[in-house]
Amino acid sequence: MLCQDRLDNNACEAVVKRAIMHRKNSLFYRSATGARAGDTFMSLIHSAELNGVEPFEYLIELLKHPEEVEQEPGKWMPWTYPAPADSA
Repeated sequence: MLCQDRLDNNACEAVVKRAIMHRKNSLFYRSATGARAGDTFMSLIHSAELNGVEPFEYLIELLKHPEEVEQEPGKWMPWTYPAPADSA
């Protein structure tokens, strides 16, 4: 008898694909500082997606409030950042 519920690894493949694309893109960084900045942004973007926060809007808010982010960085992490109003 054939099982209808098949196991898949689509979620794992999506994560691996993201890592491979980032590795390919990192070949074009001009310096170690640029590479660190790129890694930081990719980490923030992926963390925002995993926590249900729109990455582009999240990064814009971080740039709009640099003093608040520096004073209370924990408040601005993707997992503690408030979700957008349209998802509520």
